[in-house]
Amino acid sequence: MNILDSTEIHQLASGSLAKMRVEQAGPVNYFLRVGSSQIHLNPYLGKYLRLEAKGEIRCVHCQRPTKTSFNQGYCFPCFKSLAQCDRCIMSPELCHFAQGTCREPEWGEKNCFQEHIVYLANSSGLKVGITRHNQVPVRWIDQGAVEAVPLFSAASRHLSGLLEVMLKQWVADKTNWRKMLKHELDVIDLLAEKQRLLKLAEEQIQDLQSRYPEQIKILTEAAPWQFEYPALAWPKKIATHNLDKQPLVDGILQAIKGQYLIFDSGCLNVRKFTAYDVEVFAKE
Repeated sequence: MNILDSTEIHQLASGSLAKMRVEQAGPVNYFLRVGSSQIHLNPYLGKYLRLEAKGEIRCVHCQRPTKTSFNQGYCFPCFKSLAQCDRCIMSPELCHFAQGTCREPEWGEKNCFQEHIVYLANSSGLKVGITRHNQVPVRWIDQGAVEAVPLFSAASRHLSGLLEVMLKQWVADKTNWRKMLKHELDVIDLLAEKQRLLKLAEEQIQDLQSRYPEQIKILTEAAPWQFEYPALAWPKKIATHNLDKQPLVDGILQAIKGQYLIFDSGCLNVRKFTAYDVEVFAKE
């Protein structure tokens, strides 16, 4: 019988699409969040899954309808006014809170002036990154890292950004997402790289610590985290689905990694389409 026969397919959920929730396990557990539903995706590996965009996008902040999603789920007015959409979120070394020009000072105090972790990860090769302390290990899973190790604890997002910029002299801060999705793994000794970078940056680290006393801590004893992802097969070539161009995505779910669903028909970046109204169907 044809796999697309509607009598064999049932609806799992309907509503606004959100970033997948993850749980560290062997392998990682993934939950597709659609409206008020959370679908545990691991059991659907090897099964037919379909997502249909219904043509509506609602801003994740104000819920107003928008024709275009900005910064993964915001309408244009919120994108222009919210502190969480400012350029310093992507480049925290550019934080301008001290100049009194933060878009939302209360939001900045709550979210940016808390402990952040500077880390090394192996996602598509060695990279440096930052994350809030309460996003460990979620941030690493969202990036598709197979291993990560904390390097510094910083008292604010701004300081973590300064440390990241310093380390970018020797280490990339980007993931090659195509290589990551192919699961092409480089063997990297993260602890050895950690020691190498601490030695290379020793004088600059000491300078930052003297300028910001007791606000930067080297995490010398932190051990690496390892991650395994649910997969039956990894793609040889990368094709991507785009809900703006083709509102129906379907196929056999072969793997899940980062924030991507990997079908036999191509890969869908779930996070990119946050706030899109979708229906999800499956064939058991």
